[in-house]
Amino acid sequence: MKSTTLLIYLLLTLVLIIPSISNAQQVSLSNQAEISVMTLGPYQEEIYSAFGHTAIHVKDPLNRVDWVFNYGVFDFDQENFFWNFARGKLLYQLGLSDYTRFVNHYISENRYVIEQYLNLSHQEKQQVVDFLLNNYKPENREYNYNYVYDNCSSKVPEILNKIFPGRITYSHYYTKEGTTVRDLMDDYLAYQPWGDWIIDVGLGSQIDSEAAPETYMFLPDYVKLALDSASLSKDSLSVPLVERTDVVYQSKPEDLTNGIFTPFNTFILVFFIVGFFTNRDFKREKRSHWVDVVLFTFVGILAWWLVFLWAATDHLSKENMNIFWAIPLHIPLVYFLNMKKLRKFSMIYFQLVGVWYLILLLIWEAIPQPLHNALLPLVITMILRCFYIAFDLRKKLKATTK
Repeated sequence: MKSTTLLIYLLLTLVLIIPSISNAQQVSLSNQAEISVMTLGPYQEEIYSAFGHTAIHVKDPLNRVDWVFNYGVFDFDQENFFWNFARGKLLYQLGLSDYTRFVNHYISENRYVIEQYLNLSHQEKQQVVDFLLNNYKPENREYNYNYVYDNCSSKVPEILNKIFPGRITYSHYYTKEGTTVRDLMDDYLAYQPWGDWIIDVGLGSQIDSEAAPETYMFLPDYVKLALDSASLSKDSLSVPLVERTDVVYQSKPEDLTNGIFTPFNTFILVFFIVGFFTNRDFKREKRSHWVDVVLFTFVGILAWWLVFLWAATDHLSKENMNIFWAIPLHIPLVYFLNMKKLRKFSMIYFQLVGVWYLILLLIWEAIPQPLHNALLPLVITMILRCFYIAFDLRKKLKATTK
C-alpha cells in the first residue's frame, strides 16, 4: 500500500541504497552455478517492509557471479513519480545487486534470510539467467506495479512459470477456505496498528473476496511455502522444485510493542475530549464551533481521499464501504454551521447523519467489507456531536422565531 499503498508497498525503497551492477552482461554459467529463491523476513520499523521481500540469487564462483535479481526497485526520477504513485500507476523495475551487500543490509535489520536452491539442470539454470538478464535490459526492466497482483514477490513464480511453462505444479496446501487478501495482510500488521488502520480504511471490498491460491504469493512467505511443495516435470519424471533450503540468517527474537497511541486508544481519547467539550457546551449553552470544524474536517478529508482513491486511481480502493462513515459532504457543510440562512438545513443534515450513524452501528457486522474496529469510538464521537449540533441549531431557530 501501504495514497494507499500506501503505502503499503514502498516495499524495498531500501534497495535503492544498494549499488546495482550496471555492467551485467550475458554469461555462460559453469557447472558450479546455483540459483536460489531468497525469502527475506519482515521488518516492523516501517509499514512497507512489514511484509518481507523475495529475490533471486545467482551464484557462479568460476565466473565470479554473485548477483541478486530483485523486482522491488523504483526510480524517484521517473516522470511524474509522485502523481503516478498517488494514482497507483507507479513503474517498478528489476534491479541487480551484489549479494553480500544485499544480504548484509537485511541482516543489519534482523530480518531472516532463507534461500531455496532450485533443482535445475545446467541448461535450465542457463535459461533462468538468460531470462533475467534479458529482463534487466533498460527497455525490459520496468513493469506496472500492483501491491497484490504484480509485485516483487508474485514476480518470482510468474517468471518461473514463463521459463518452464506447464512444468511446475504447486500443491497450495497452505491455503485456507474463506481467507481474503485483507486477512493475509492483517497477519503481517500486528505491530503496525496505524498501517493496518490506513490499509483497512483506504482499500475497498476488492480485497475481501476469497483469495485464489496463486494470490497468496503476493507475500514472500507464501512464495516460500509454494516452492517447498512444488514439483518440476522433467521428461516423464516429476522432481521437487527445491533441492535444498539454507537458512542464511535466523532473526533474533525481539520485544515488539504497539505503544499506547494505537488507533483504537487514540479515538477513545478523542471521544472523551469531544465529550468534555460537549458537556461544557451544554452547561454554558454555547457551542464550541472549533470542535466541530476539527472533527468533521478530519473525517471529511478522509472521505474525499476515499473518493479520489475510488474514482481516480488504480489502487484496490473501489467499492469502499468506509464511505458509509466518511461522508464527503462533511466538507464543506461543517463550515456553514454559523450561517443563519443555512441553520435549518444544517440542523436537518446533522440530525439525519446522527441517525444514520446509529443505524450504521447496528449493521456494523453485517457490512460485506469489514470495517476497522478502531472506527467505532470515532463514529460514536460523531453521533454525540451530530445530535448536539442539531440540538443547538434547533434551539437557535426557535429563539429567532419568537
